[in-house]
Amino acid sequence: MAARRPQRRPVVELYERIVEAIRQETYPPGSTLPSEPDLAADLGVSRPALREALLLLQEDGVITVRRGVGRTVNDRPARRGFERLQPIESLFGADAAKIRPLARVLEEPTDLVMQHLPVPASCEIWFWESVVDIDGVPSGLVEEWSAHDDALAAVDPGLPAALAEAEAQPSTMLHVVSGLDPYLPLSGSSAVSATVLGRRRGEVLDRSPDTPVVLITQVVSVERTPLIAAKYVLPSGAPSIPVRQSR
Repeated sequence: MAARRPQRRPVVELYERIVEAIRQETYPPGSTLPSEPDLAADLGVSRPALREALLLLQEDGVITVRRGVGRTVNDRPARRGFERLQPIESLFGADAAKIRPLARVLEEPTDLVMQHLPVPASCEIWFWESVVDIDGVPSGLVEEWSAHDDALAAVDPGLPAALAEAEAQPSTMLHVVSGLDPYLPLSGSSAVSATVLGRRRGEVLDRSPDTPVVLITQVVSVERTPLIAAKYVLPSGAPSIPVRQSR
C-alpha cells in the first residue's frame, strides 16, 4: 500500500492561496488588502480561519499591519534587522517611526545599570526615555543609560558633548552615538525575554498594565568598553523587527 501523503493544515493552504494571489497581483505589492469581511467572502472562508492565516503572513513579513491603515502587501524584501546594530528608529523604518523624548536627565546609576556599565555608584550618567510612535501610534518604549563622561570621552572626545547637545532631539542615544562617527567600531549584545507592560509603562503607551511585551536588553560597546545599556519594550501589536539567520 502506498504511503499516505500528509495533508496540509487548512490554515497553510489558505496562507498559500493568499501568497499565490499576491504573485498573480490580485493583491499587488504595495496595495492594501480588502477588509477582513470582504477578504473572507472573496476567498470563501471563515473569518477566524482567515485571521489565523493573516497572522502567519504578518509574522513571515508578507504583509504589514498598521493601525488606521490596514493590512498592506509588502513590496520589497525584508530589510536587515536586529542582527545589524542600528537605532530602533531605523529598525522600524525611518519614514514610519518617530522618536518622542520623555526624559533626558542625569541620574545616579541603579544596581541593574552597574551590572552592565562600568560606572561608580556615586557618579551621574545620562538616562534617556523615549516613545517610538509608528504612524502616530505609541508602539514601543526605549530606555537608555550611558557610560560616565570619562569613559565616553576615552572612546571619542566628542561623545559627552554630543549627548548633552542632543538631549532635546527626537532621537535615541544609540542614534546619536552611531551618527557621531560612522566608523566607530560599535558592537552589541542582547537578551530577549517576555514580561508584561506594568502600570507606569502602560500609562505611557496607553495600554493595559497586563499587556504582554517583548523586552530586549542590549549593551552597546566599543571593543571591550560598554557605552550604552538599553531596554526596548515592545508590546503586543507592535510592528515586527526582522532577524536574518543562516547556517
